[in-house]
Amino acid sequence: MPEQPVKTPCIGICSTTSVGDTICRGCKRFAFEVIEWNAFTQSQKQAVVDRLEQLIQPIVETRFIIRSPSTLAMGLKRHGVPYNATLSPSCWLHNLLKKRHQAVTDFAEFGVEVRDDFKQLSPAQLAEEMDSQLLLLCEAHQMRYFPELVT
Repeated sequence: MPEQPVKTPCIGICSTTSVGDTICRGCKRFAFEVIEWNAFTQSQKQAVVDRLEQLIQPIVETRFIIRSPSTLAMGLKRHGVPYNATLSPSCWLHNLLKKRHQAVTDFAEFGVEVRDDFKQLSPAQLAEEMDSQLLLLCEAHQMRYFPELVT
């Protein structure tokens, strides 16, 4: 049975190829993962996607309760936000905030509730705060496992 193709985590906000970042500001892959993606085996691609999901999920779940994954999926489609249905809804919500936080006026429209500790933040502030934390985790991962890439 052939392996299922692993979808790219790209969300169309690439800074590795356009700006030269070592970690993409959009999907948080390392530059070499973005550049060499098409040459990776399906197992290698899946390892990258799994790592990103493991980093994103707790950041999102600390701030949000996803009450209805199907409502979230419909909202993503309505707003033209790409998402990988095989990943957790936390990753979908992360994509929404990264790509279209300005379109979010009521999280309930997306089947999502903001946890009490974060209700004072706007969608833009939540997106920025989560993105900063995710970037720190990615940088730590890069220093630990790919120190030769740290400049």
